[in-house]
Amino acid sequence: MADTSFHSHTIDLTTGSGEVALDITQHCTAFLENVAPGRDGLLNVFVPHATAGIAVIEVGAGSDDDLLATLRELLPADGRWRHRHGSPGHGRDHVLPGLVAPHATLPVIGGQLALGVWQSVVLVDTNGDNPRRTVRLSFLG
Repeated sequence: MADTSFHSHTIDLTTGSGEVALDITQHCTAFLENVAPGRDGLLNVFVPHATAGIAVIEVGAGSDDDLLATLRELLPADGRWRHRHGSPGHGRDHVLPGLVAPHATLPVIGGQLALGVWQSVVLVDTNGDNPRRTVRLSFLG
């Protein structure tokens, strides 16, 4: 009989005052080491913020910077947005989760994230008005 259990934990992060693609893979790995050693299941990574998302991309070779540059092109920080509180152009930050979902569900095999060689779990945050972020990690075995 399969062991089906659920574990959940939040991590608090500081993203700063600028756009960031922050690699959180090690947070995910550490969580799984504690709750799912040797187990199979699913890891859900969720950011409960209206202006941030979760991506699975390559980091460190320029792809993370390319993602942020693409988001700047698609979602310019100018006066076109109907959502107008916060710093100028902040309305674009509220559109971000429509392009970079606020969650990702990832396979876990033998207690390890089953990511591709170049894949990392990344918190994408373009909102400089909110430098503190919470990420919820949930494992379903």
